[in-house]
Amino acid sequence: MRLAVLDDYEDAALNLADWGSLRGALEIDVYRDHLPESDGLAARLLPYDILIIMRERTPFPRSLIERLPNLRLLVTTSAKNRSIDLTACRDKGIAVCGTESSKDAAVELTWGLILSSLRRIPQHDRAVRNGMWGDGIGSGIDGKVLGVLGLGKKGKRVAQVGLAFGMKVVAWSQHLKAEDAAAVGVVRVEKDELFKTADIITIHLVLGDRTSGLVGADEIGLMKPSSYLINTSRGPIVQEKALIAALKENRIAGAGLDVFETEPLPRGHPLLSLSNVVLTPHVGYVTQESFRTYFTQAKEDVEAWLAGEPIRVLR
Repeated sequence: MRLAVLDDYEDAALNLADWGSLRGALEIDVYRDHLPESDGLAARLLPYDILIIMRERTPFPRSLIERLPNLRLLVTTSAKNRSIDLTACRDKGIAVCGTESSKDAAVELTWGLILSSLRRIPQHDRAVRNGMWGDGIGSGIDGKVLGVLGLGKKGKRVAQVGLAFGMKVVAWSQHLKAEDAAAVGVVRVEKDELFKTADIITIHLVLGDRTSGLVGADEIGLMKPSSYLINTSRGPIVQEKALIAALKENRIAGAGLDVFETEPLPRGHPLLSLSNVVLTPHVGYVTQESFRTYFTQAKEDVEAWLAGEPIRVLR
């Protein structure tokens, strides 16, 4: 049998888990590059019985699944993967299993992007390396208003850090109740008020029909010229063209982005030329600790499936 690990950009899969127990039973290949859905991707994956995929880096819609007649087990890192057509997998008799995932890694990166954006950390780093001593004056966060879109588990953790920094924290989501926000020291406001008043807006919503394109030209148009937009959730929640236009015209102060409409971000993309944006390559979940959990448990999933007793099965 043959197993492939996809999109292992960091060359972590074989280094952060012990695959010795599977070496005799399986031929294991690791791919560090990314192929979009195409004839080339289907041809690459055709020989494999088992695939281990990294989150949503390579989607598995029905159109791809039906081109992989040898596939019998699909393991995704994390316990959820909205890019897998689970119905198509069931129709084809393909088992789908997942892993546990870090609850805090994305929260930590959110604050990394906030501090990097407001304190101009990337700009100062480049300046020092180029022989300069300083490149502009950054902004503090004490006393500023943090606007949290989505006060779920991650949104609450982000809010708690904001409160610890001495910020006023406001939040909105479609079903957020005022009493639930107040329970964590946050004020529930309407969406327009959040965009009008927040100095920093951070997104922690799940991508779906109601949230796709939620942050568009109208919402960005309400933001203050001194405000920042942070997105570590999913790229399509923000209408990218509207955001780029606002950044180019300095209608907002800046953005910190870990997620994009198209990933990896294509060469020549307009965001790459903007100096008021901090960009990271969808690494909200990328830590040594997360990846060790991912690949150790992915190996366990394969072992359990081979033994006829699959674990962590996604429904």
